[in-house]
Amino acid sequence: MSDAQAWKDRLGDSIPEDLGRDIDIYETQIELKRQGKVTNELFGETRLRRGVYGQRYDNGQRFDGQKTQILEYPCGDMEKGVTTVYDAPGMQRIKIPFGGMTADQMDVLAELAEEYSDGILHITTRQDIQLHYVHIDDTPTIMRRLAAVGITTQEACGNSIRNVTACPLSGVCRTETFDVTPYADGATQFLLGHPDCQDFGRKFKIAFSGCAHEACGLTSMHDVGVIAKEQDGKRGFEFYVGGGLGAVPHQAKLMYDFLPVEELNPMIQAIARVFARLGEKNNRARARLKFLIAKLGLDEFIKLVEEERKILPHDDGWTAYLADIEKYDESPLKDAVSLNGTAMSEAFSAWYETNVYAQRQTGYAVVSVTLPLGDATADQFRLMANLGRKYVKDTIRTTVEQNIVFRWVSEADIPELYSELDAAGLGAPGASSIVDVTACPGTDTCKLGIASSRGLAAELRTQLAEKSANLDQAVKSLRIKISGCFNSCGQHHVADLGFYGISRKVGEYHVPHFQVILGGQWMENGGSYGLAIGAVPSKRIPEVVNRMTQTYVDQRQGDESFQDYIGRVGKAAVKGMLDDLTEIPDHDDDATLYTDWSDTREFTTGDMGKGECAGEIVPLIEVELQGSERESFEAQIHMDAGDHAAAYDSAFKAMLHSAKALVKTQFLDIPEDPDQIVSEFRTRFIETELFNDRAAGAKFANYLFRHHEERVENPSSEVAHQIIEEAQLFIEAAHACYGRMNVVTA
Repeated sequence: MSDAQAWKDRLGDSIPEDLGRDIDIYETQIELKRQGKVTNELFGETRLRRGVYGQRYDNGQRFDGQKTQILEYPCGDMEKGVTTVYDAPGMQRIKIPFGGMTADQMDVLAELAEEYSDGILHITTRQDIQLHYVHIDDTPTIMRRLAAVGITTQEACGNSIRNVTACPLSGVCRTETFDVTPYADGATQFLLGHPDCQDFGRKFKIAFSGCAHEACGLTSMHDVGVIAKEQDGKRGFEFYVGGGLGAVPHQAKLMYDFLPVEELNPMIQAIARVFARLGEKNNRARARLKFLIAKLGLDEFIKLVEEERKILPHDDGWTAYLADIEKYDESPLKDAVSLNGTAMSEAFSAWYETNVYAQRQTGYAVVSVTLPLGDATADQFRLMANLGRKYVKDTIRTTVEQNIVFRWVSEADIPELYSELDAAGLGAPGASSIVDVTACPGTDTCKLGIASSRGLAAELRTQLAEKSANLDQAVKSLRIKISGCFNSCGQHHVADLGFYGISRKVGEYHVPHFQVILGGQWMENGGSYGLAIGAVPSKRIPEVVNRMTQTYVDQRQGDESFQDYIGRVGKAAVKGMLDDLTEIPDHDDDATLYTDWSDTREFTTGDMGKGECAGEIVPLIEVELQGSERESFEAQIHMDAGDHAAAYDSAFKAMLHSAKALVKTQFLDIPEDPDQIVSEFRTRFIETELFNDRAAGAKFANYLFRHHEERVENPSSEVAHQIIEEAQLFIEAAHACYGRMNVVTA
């Protein structure tokens, strides 16, 4: 028995049925890809929607040191009759809605990092967790083991609604309007796998914030951003749309000053339908919601969304979670005991200053665990799980600054918690300060990375930590964020000091550079976006930070903020301050600048590849028809196992699925009822002769009609074999019909 099958059998009923079914489908798709029955483009969208990425390898080495062939991730391809098996490992992204994790979930995550990855868990800027150096054959097992503890990777990437983020202080923040956690969770559950969210041209991101003035959920940079608000004694949200960073950042626009909580999910659904119908599908560079709103204008967009909202079929799922909203309340593990009078060491005091936040609940605090570069080892993750059990129940969250927080720590327990964290190498101070540098994966693993964002972040962190005790308080509160390219995965646009990787050619050589971004604002939910003032060689960026922060301290007027200071002196003056750092010596005179951080090789951009932030633009009907082929293939699996009834059912479902796929090009809200699907198919495609290809189309349509009207209850092997053949012919006819149609899929 294979390891994958052993885990599937072992986990059994502990996997939720819907998640288990989705993983089974994905596993089947892997096998079909190996057989050459699925295109690279379609399989790319299939795996990306489950969070499975290809990644970049500069030296052609697997994480276990064995040589690997660097080919397009991640499995077989048919070319000239020869099967090529790919062996390059990739990355598995794991969704953590609003960052919330339990201790048991953390244990499983640690096990998976040890068994299938390089032993490192990486926290992302969207509160996800990523495992790198994972092989595709292991991903179904990883998904099943996660599903057994309530975690999914479904729609962690691809052209879908990504992980829903929320302020990690929600529920304990001293200045919030109300706890947005249950609303973020309710939106997550309603939107996951929703049929109206499957035909986007690009990704779609949602964030929740409990207040407007802090950073919280960074709502201004999301497709949908909501901020808690109360009006006339009712809960609701300031509702923003069309935000986004990337190469062309857009500030989100206020759509509603107050949207009642009951309208949250239906409004997002209506927006999703408009985006799916009218959003760009051919030009990926303009396929985000922000570009659609810019094209239509906010007023026209609102009009279209409100029209869509009026015709939405009622769904109890919109508000089902609200019935228990009043019951939602985190509770502490221990009684609140004050820390007053406890002696503090110098190291503890430095850590306490930056890593402890007093909750609005007296006697309790949030403790931040600073994770340099967002990384923790499996052993550290397991230790944090045990500390969670010891001190705080299951009130642990990831943060958008790539850290982990323990909520509801009794103040008296903080010294002991610190000691245990420090002993495991997790006691570094500086959380949410200038030392706590955020960085995307950059050239370490990302195919789009140009310069080493993680290498630079590590160097800056080291230098700043060494002198943190002597830093001016105004400098300590600044944020540094680094992206390996212009796409802003490191969120450089909303940093006080932002940097993104680029390349410059000097003679015959390439030199790694970073653009310097100034004017960004982290507070007020990412209140403003910075702009590039010039490019500086990567190795000189630490000097940029030194000069900028020291000049700010020397020239600051009163309690002037960094943004106000930059605005007062002007970016021209700032640029002039850095001009000498842009000069590059000849390679023969000094080759230092011709290498990047944490990489001794001569710098090159030759190992960049095509990014995998989302899949190719695949029309929804193509995805649906591929689902039909997968069901037909599953019928063969059942047939081979001797289960003729299951084979018959799967083959019929394959035909029904194909018919529904065609109907959905004209009738998006077709119900799941087989009678109505068959009726609509007959009316729209048989009576109009759209399905007919000479005589064959009508003939193949009769296969569907016959089995729908005269179901065989106890099929023999022969009957099962026959319906499988018929199903494949029907699917081929559906493909041919689609090929003849001049449609824009909804």
